[in-house]
Amino acid sequence: MMDQHMLCDDGFENVVVGQEVTGFALLARLPYYRGLGLSMVEDIAVSVDGQPMPREAVRLALRGRSWSLDELETCFDEKWNFGEKARVVVARPGGLAAGAHRVDLAIRYRVSYLPFVPTTRTGRELTLAA
Repeated sequence: MMDQHMLCDDGFENVVVGQEVTGFALLARLPYYRGLGLSMVEDIAVSVDGQPMPREAVRLALRGRSWSLDELETCFDEKWNFGEKARVVVARPGGLAAGAHRVDLAIRYRVSYLPFVPTTRTGRELTLAA
């Protein structure tokens, strides 16, 4: 049910550091009806135009802080709140070409009362401005 709200229409852009394009970013919401501690987010998988991005290239940024997916495992002092937009940053030298791209997003998270670890997926076409 929350998958349709995971991938935001805004915030899809190349990341520029100095004069160099170091990757791209998108905005995402947690696909759960309550907030979760960041240590409960096990994986964020991003695929663009059918090409999966490496796990080690993905970072989550929230309220001025940023974590690798491995660092999330031990982040016990921060929470991703319901409805809050987080910035998912993918390191990819040169970023993406301007125009339409098929973006797929999957978020795996732990919930204490569930006997399984859910992965919620969504995807659609997003347009990267020139």
